[in-house]
Amino acid sequence: MNAIQTNQLTRSFGALKAVDRLTLEIPRGTVFGFLGPNGSGKTTTIRLLLGLLDADQGSAQVLGFDTREQPDEVRVRCGALLEHHGLYERLSAAENLDYYGHIWHMSKADREKRIRELLEPLDLYERRDEPIGRWSRGMKQKLAVARTLMHRPELIFLDEPTAGLDPVASSALREDLSTLVAQEGVTIFLTTHNLAEAEKLCDRVGVINHGHLLAVGSPSDLRSKTSAPRLFVTGKDITSQIVEDVKNHPLVQRLQQQNGRLIVDLNDLTRSHEIVALLVRAGVQIDEVRKEKADLEDVFLQLVEEEKGGEE
Repeated sequence: MNAIQTNQLTRSFGALKAVDRLTLEIPRGTVFGFLGPNGSGKTTTIRLLLGLLDADQGSAQVLGFDTREQPDEVRVRCGALLEHHGLYERLSAAENLDYYGHIWHMSKADREKRIRELLEPLDLYERRDEPIGRWSRGMKQKLAVARTLMHRPELIFLDEPTAGLDPVASSALREDLSTLVAQEGVTIFLTTHNLAEAEKLCDRVGVINHGHLLAVGSPSDLRSKTSAPRLFVTGKDITSQIVEDVKNHPLVQRLQQQNGRLIVDLNDLTRSHEIVALLVRAGVQIDEVRKEKADLEDVFLQLVEEEKGGEE
């Protein structure tokens, strides 16, 4: 059974269609990344899936329960970290988790055991008695993730969990999320506009913009199906005429020039030697040649551009 299944799920706010006919299946045990810019419909989708908003049309089942008819059954089996971390800064880490354990009617012994289970992998257990008001934003966010897992949910929703964190704190939280996923065996629905983050964390991703689902699949599938293979050439004496000659080569889909480097999208990466030979004949002093498929950010930008083209 899928953890999440939607069929033509739609929600509007006045003239704005925030989620537009979303049809999606997310298997259990998956880390699913829902990718899109701010205002693309990610948070609205989470609220629909948790039964906090009613859909205008379409349906959604979460863990086998209908979100319109059985929202309480959905929420009791899920954890969520939305806009606010939901922590009390005058309390310690242990007191915060203990409080939420009380809400979920957990016994004292179970609460104590669970607090240790969650805080030790996050390297927070030794600091469990400190008031968290003095903690860094990154530490608080780790604790907020632990809060969502306190009652052993089958599925958790994380809405932009690394937003506002510095690169070091973001990286640490990503590693901790991977550890907790392996430990808990939980399904994660993660929204983000950080595409590098999704590529590192997620088994599957969906790309949404203006409420439309543009693509869904594993990061590698999206890269292979959507993006052109790419050649990076660094060198000297790259004139405007050489750039024009490369751009007009039948193998080339697109060319960018950045600080003495050519970024060339190709139809066939196995024939990249033809572009290198063209550059050598033209007198370019080549320092480095690198071949790779485009990353998830390139895929996303291409999908958004294609959507814009379809609307014109």
